[in-house]
Amino acid sequence: MVKVTFMGAGSTVFAKNVLGDCMSSPLLKGMEIALYDIDGQRLKDSEMMLQAINRNFGNHASIKSYLGVENRKEALRGADFVVNAIQVGGYDPCTITDFEIPKKYGLKQTIADTLGIGGIFRSLRTIPVVLDFAREMEEVCPKALFINYTNPMAMVTGAIQRATSIKALGLCHSVQVCAMTLMNGVGMGDQYDETVQWKIAGINHQAWLLEITKNGKDLYPEIKERSLKNGPPEWDRVRHEIMHRFGYYITESSEHLSEYLPYFIKNQYPELIERYNIPIDEYMRRCENQIKGWESLRETLVSKDTLEHNRSGEYASYIIEAIISNKPYKFGGNVLNTGLITNLPKEACVEVPCIVDASGIQPIYIGDLPPQLAALNRTNINVQLLTIEAALTLKKEHIYHAAMLDPHTSSELTIDNIVAMCDDLIEAHKGWLPEYR
Repeated sequence: MVKVTFMGAGSTVFAKNVLGDCMSSPLLKGMEIALYDIDGQRLKDSEMMLQAINRNFGNHASIKSYLGVENRKEALRGADFVVNAIQVGGYDPCTITDFEIPKKYGLKQTIADTLGIGGIFRSLRTIPVVLDFAREMEEVCPKALFINYTNPMAMVTGAIQRATSIKALGLCHSVQVCAMTLMNGVGMGDQYDETVQWKIAGINHQAWLLEITKNGKDLYPEIKERSLKNGPPEWDRVRHEIMHRFGYYITESSEHLSEYLPYFIKNQYPELIERYNIPIDEYMRRCENQIKGWESLRETLVSKDTLEHNRSGEYASYIIEAIISNKPYKFGGNVLNTGLITNLPKEACVEVPCIVDASGIQPIYIGDLPPQLAALNRTNINVQLLTIEAALTLKKEHIYHAAMLDPHTSSELTIDNIVAMCDDLIEAHKGWLPEYR
C-alpha cells in the first residue's frame, strides 16, 4: 500500500488537485493518505472534501488527519511520498509584513514570494520548519520522496537537498504551461498540439524556453515576429521584453519576473509601471480576494456528500505512478545541479527536464546555457544561495548579503537602507524566525 503524506493539507484547493489526482489513478487504489496541518478548521475542511472525492471514486483510499506539531511525526511515519504545501506565517501577519516594511523604504513588490526582500524573508521563516520535516523523515520514512510545492521553490528545496539526506524534488506549475502560454499570447494557440515540442531549463521561475518546435520546425522566428508586429499581450509585456532582449521566453509570469530584475520597477522611472503593466502589490490583492471568497468556495468543496474531480495537470500524481509502475514519465523538476547545467553553480537548485521510473528521478544533462541566460540566472542564484546560507548558519550577515545582492532591492536602495530594512524585518518577524547572531 502506498502512503502519501500531505504537509499543509489546509491548502484545500491544492490538496484537491494533488490528492484528487492520486485518488483518480487506478494504479493508486488502496492508497493511504495522511493529512497534516496546524490549523484544525482548515484541516477538517480538507478531510471532508477529500472524503467526498474518495466516495465518488469508490472509497478506495484510506484518509486520516493529523493536527499539530505533536502529531507530525506520526503523519510522516512510513510515508512513501511527502507532498509539501505549507505557508509559514500566512497572509496575516507575515505576508503583510513582507510588503509593508519595504514600502517604508520606497521598495515596491508584486508577488514577493520567490526572490527579492519578500522572498528572502519567506525563505528564512520556511526553511527551518521544512528542515524539521526532513529530520523527522530521516527517522520515520528515510526513503520517502519529498515533493515540494512551497515557494520560494529554489531556496526551500535547495536547503533540503544540501542539508539533509532526504530525496527532495521541487515542482512548479509554470513549466508545463509555458510553451502554450507563449503561443496563445501571439495568436498561435490553434497550432498548439502534441506535435509541439519544447525544452526548458534554468532555475525555478526563471527557466528558459530553450527550444520550441512543431514537426521539427523552429517556431521562435514566427513567435518573435508576431510579438513585435502586434505587440505582446498586456498581461505579459515583461516576459516578451526579456524574450526580445535576451533571446528566449521565460517560464514564470510577468508580474513575478518584473521583481526578479533591476529593469522594470523603479521609483526613478515610474512610467515603467504603466508601460509594462506591472501590478504592484498583486499578491496582497490575491490573498485578500481569496480570504473574502473562501466561504462561498468552501460551500462548493466541503459541503457535498460526493465530489467530482477531473485530473489536473499537476505533476505529482504522475510521478508517483511512474515510480510505482516503473513506467517512465518526463517532467520538469527542481533538483541539485550535479553538473546538469555546466555554467551555473553546483550548489544551485536548477529546473531541468527529468525522467522518473522505479529507479528514481534521473535529471537530464543540459550543458551550458547561452551565456546571457546563465548570467541572468546567476544574479538570482546569488540571492538564493546566500539566503540558504543564512538559514543554515543563523548568521545575520548573510541576510544582509542576500538582500544587498538582490537585483531589484540593490537597484533601488542604498546599502545603509538595505541593512536597516532587514533589521526592521527581523524585528517584525520575531517568533517566526530563529535567533540570528
